[in-house]
Amino acid sequence: MPILDVKIPSMGESIAGGVLAKWQVKDGDLVKKDQPLFELETDKITSEGTAEAAGRVSLKVAAGSEVKIGQLVATIDTSVSGAAPAPAPETAPAAATPASPAVRRVAAETGVDPSTVPGSGKGGRVTKGDLLAEEARASKPGTGEQKAPTPPPPAQQPPPILPPPAPPQVSPAPSPGPAPAHAAARQTRRKLTPLRQRLAQRLVQAQHDAAMLTTFNEVDMSAVRELRAKYQEEFVRKHGVKLGFMSFFVKAVVRALQDVPAINAQLDGDTLVENHFYDVGVAVSTDRGLMVPVLRECDRSGFADIERQLAALAQKARDGKMTLADLEGGVFTITNGGIFGSLLSTPILNAPQCAILGMHAIQDRPVAVNGAVVIRPMMYVALSYDHRIVDGRDAVTFLVRLKQAIEDPSRLLLSV
Repeated sequence: MPILDVKIPSMGESIAGGVLAKWQVKDGDLVKKDQPLFELETDKITSEGTAEAAGRVSLKVAAGSEVKIGQLVATIDTSVSGAAPAPAPETAPAAATPASPAVRRVAAETGVDPSTVPGSGKGGRVTKGDLLAEEARASKPGTGEQKAPTPPPPAQQPPPILPPPAPPQVSPAPSPGPAPAHAAARQTRRKLTPLRQRLAQRLVQAQHDAAMLTTFNEVDMSAVRELRAKYQEEFVRKHGVKLGFMSFFVKAVVRALQDVPAINAQLDGDTLVENHFYDVGVAVSTDRGLMVPVLRECDRSGFADIERQLAALAQKARDGKMTLADLEGGVFTITNGGIFGSLLSTPILNAPQCAILGMHAIQDRPVAVNGAVVIRPMMYVALSYDHRIVDGRDAVTFLVRLKQAIEDPSRLLLSV
């Protein structure tokens, strides 16, 4: 029988294995060539494994298992590749979605059948909260079995003559009641994904290995706002992407790095490495963790090129299709906490880089301009840097150059 092995593919010398986070197919499914089979999480990236041929798949490991590069995780019987997939039975959407380990555990504890509960998760998926809510609903009076009718009160009788009450007796304090049947539902414990573990290690290591310091400034965003409002429609028609704030900051960072080359450097042991290129990383938040894809040759790229790179990389990060090549080689990082409402923060270095810029929320604030108090859209910016190789003067100068470029974007066009 022609059986094709499905193994964990190699993803670079630095990756030895990961976690098979999710199967995209069920055991016995008919799959097509290049159809996604599973999602693999490593300490650096999340990627998909695809079918090399059409056929019937047989799964060999469970979702959530730790796997090694080259490990057999499934087989495909290619002799049935020509068979048409059987029509899906007409069942509720939630029944077609496999229950997660947490849902199966809560189902076992509560006795609630997940197939009978409407799912509130993505694609009709039944969540742990759905099961707990159903269990709580069923336990309330009136939602489960009918209570027996209350018998009518007996006919009134004259009150009996009672003996005098006995003197009160001291009794021990009542013992506490039993613990709630579902006390475990108050917490959820799950192992960190390899990506989260690696991120945690890198952040702690960055603080231990560098003499990290942060300096701040504030930027008037009026000019950038006016430019975007004035040219946004024409920019979209011509280039097919929106003109965002990030492209202005990327270009301003490049100009500041050119004026203050000490920031565009890094330490390699006891050797100072000076970079003469401008590949800038931009932090992207995903449900799998923080990732920093790198924009290439930003000094040679126009605003539209940067916006297109940003859009493509952000989509790859959200879809779990980021590669190691997308994440490597950056000389500087920008992170924008302002999209979540952050007003001020001290970003942590993205080693081995020696500096990182933090953007924040834009707020209308009163500021003094030419002796008058006016309301302007202001943003705090923060530069964290490794004080071992970057002096305070260089850090302050960098932020001043950045501020000048953002508040007067014509400088970016005229190279002044």
